[in-house]
Amino acid sequence: MTSVHQFFALHYVELLISLGVVAASLVAGWAIRRILFSVIRRRLAGSPSHLDVILTDSLKAPLLIWCLMLGLDLRIRLSTIPPKIVDRIGVTLAVLWIISLTLMASRFAGNVVRFYGGRFAGDLPVTSLSKSLAQIFVVLLGLLSVLHYLNIPVTPLLTALGVGGLAVALALQDTLSNLIGGFYVTVAGQVRPGDYIRLNTGEEGYISDITWRSTTIRGLTDNLVIVPNATMAKATITNFNLPEKKMSVSISVGVDYSCDADQVESVLLDIADKAATDIPSMLSEPAPEVRLSPGFGDSALQFKLTCYVSAFSEQFRVQHELRKRILKRFRAEKIDMPFPTRTIYVKQ
Repeated sequence: MTSVHQFFALHYVELLISLGVVAASLVAGWAIRRILFSVIRRRLAGSPSHLDVILTDSLKAPLLIWCLMLGLDLRIRLSTIPPKIVDRIGVTLAVLWIISLTLMASRFAGNVVRFYGGRFAGDLPVTSLSKSLAQIFVVLLGLLSVLHYLNIPVTPLLTALGVGGLAVALALQDTLSNLIGGFYVTVAGQVRPGDYIRLNTGEEGYISDITWRSTTIRGLTDNLVIVPNATMAKATITNFNLPEKKMSVSISVGVDYSCDADQVESVLLDIADKAATDIPSMLSEPAPEVRLSPGFGDSALQFKLTCYVSAFSEQFRVQHELRKRILKRFRAEKIDMPFPTRTIYVKQ
């Protein structure tokens, strides 16, 4: 304890100066960040490019760190510390600067994928996995830069990682299979966030996200289904958004055998044509059509009305509205909709 007091007594001036430099660096960094971000937001206000969000989010923390490191470097070089120690501290600060620059670039790459990844045809869909892959690539480049700066040979390190990687791969088979499955699902482009899909095992809903381990599916009841990527890669998937979002919807209608088939067809087409102009999610093109199918039922003539909706989730509202209109119109037109009857004979 005495030696500590003696050290502070002998070097308290330098310690106070160092603390002042640290405080001044933080204040300067805060001021520079505030001014720079104000200029960025003012210049890019209202721009659809989201460049202001990308830059401010990526530079928010690094600016303070860089100003602090600059202040420490200047203070150390102007102090009475031996040159050998100054050089070592300088190398440490340089490595920390490369690391902070790498993290900033990684965050920038993730934001670029987030905001621009879905704007170009053929690119990877914007998922957590695609953002993570972009960030990992930048981090690997930063790590190689640090090794190069420290004059550490990369070849022996890669050899050691290759031998150790085999043991890790054997221990993490399930994790790696999910990672590779997620990468395959993302690169294939046949399943994208926002698509409505149905698996052969029965799960269905909108794709919310694809991570390194699993795919999240949000059902129409807003519940989440978590499916491992390895299962997704092997499953038979029906994608209701590809090749286009619109889809056909069919409604079966049964009428009495005494009804005129031509009249029933005309009434159903008239109902569908008028509904296409009233229901926003129902499409007028392709035009609705009516077919006498499956035709001759046990107790009714079976017609099928087919129309088109803008998306999978819209079919339920369209069917609801059409069934109400058909029931109301058939009652007005005196078109009977029979129901099955059964005659029971009781033998004494």
